[in-house]
Amino acid sequence: MPVEQILTNARIITAEQEFVGTLVLRNGLIAQVEEGISGLPQAQNLSGDYLLPGLVELHTDNLEKYMSPRPGVDWPSASAVLTHDAQIASAGITTVFDALAIGDVNPRGKRMQQLPAMLEAIAGAAAAGHMRADHRLHLRCEVCHPETLAVFRDLVEHPLVQLVSVMDHAPGQRQFAKEDKYREYYMGKYHLSEAEMDAFIVEQVGNSRQYSDRQRRSIVADCQARGISVASHDDATLAHVQESAGFGMSIAEFPTTLEAAKASHELGLKVLMGAPNIVRGGSHSGNIAAAELAQQGVLDILSSDYYPASLLQAALLLAGQDNGYDLPRAIATVSRVPAQAAGLDDRGEIRVGLRADLVQAQVHGGQAVIQQVWRQAKRVF
Repeated sequence: MPVEQILTNARIITAEQEFVGTLVLRNGLIAQVEEGISGLPQAQNLSGDYLLPGLVELHTDNLEKYMSPRPGVDWPSASAVLTHDAQIASAGITTVFDALAIGDVNPRGKRMQQLPAMLEAIAGAAAAGHMRADHRLHLRCEVCHPETLAVFRDLVEHPLVQLVSVMDHAPGQRQFAKEDKYREYYMGKYHLSEAEMDAFIVEQVGNSRQYSDRQRRSIVADCQARGISVASHDDATLAHVQESAGFGMSIAEFPTTLEAAKASHELGLKVLMGAPNIVRGGSHSGNIAAAELAQQGVLDILSSDYYPASLLQAALLLAGQDNGYDLPRAIATVSRVPAQAAGLDDRGEIRVGLRADLVQAQVHGGQAVIQQVWRQAKRVF
């Protein structure tokens, strides 16, 4: 990697504006940001393509599909991680928080069994320098699962853990306030019979009553003691949001109602919604649409969730809607704001002194086409 690189004739998107200009990269950092086109022979001409900050993804379970590519198939974890990483980088994501679930609400799920292998594979590939993107860990804690707190305490000391979210997917809670929607969702997703579903509901309600409140409080306290960012998940009511704010949480993941999103925004929690929600035009589970939150000015962060390529696509779509989000503000939802919410102040925008995490992209017919990706000035795609 050359010590200094020059990227010119690019449509640069900073936190405040867009312009045709030139970047000078030095020792992995952005050294200069200038308007105009460089005439130096060593400058790389980007032909007027967009030059964006590397995308920051806070919540993706994309790795799981490579760990279990088909029902009953367990793929070698080292291979799965590298394949996942390549897809992440090709989507323009230079910092990714891999969401590892502690506690599984799927009665036939394998998340708990896969957890140690996934963590070991991520850490091993990162330590060996095999990763294209910068990988961090996001522990998704299902607080109604009996083993969640014990497993969380075994993992929270891991140096890659920098984000934790607390969830309760029991019927009658948050995302599934109505039992009929819960029944419809889980019977369809996990192919349960009526009798199996009845037993599953009884078990989950009982676990929620016994474990959720105690485990939520303990997990939040442990994170606060370690300076780890905490996110709520699927808050639906003002009471949920007030509880989350009282816990000092910094991110509100996937609030399900306009009331909860507005309250979260007003109380200082960054509202995170799914990029697929923007791309598809609404929530797949029938909750509030992300575009509606943007119209209200309370959408702060987008996450690709289960589809990495949706992240940049959603930001571009957001900028094209009648909502007050110009391109710099829309790009900030997938770069600067998530970086800040996770406590990363060295990346997330094109500014002198920050990491040279960058994405060159074209747009054809509204579709983002990524040409190159750099992580700390090293080309990784």
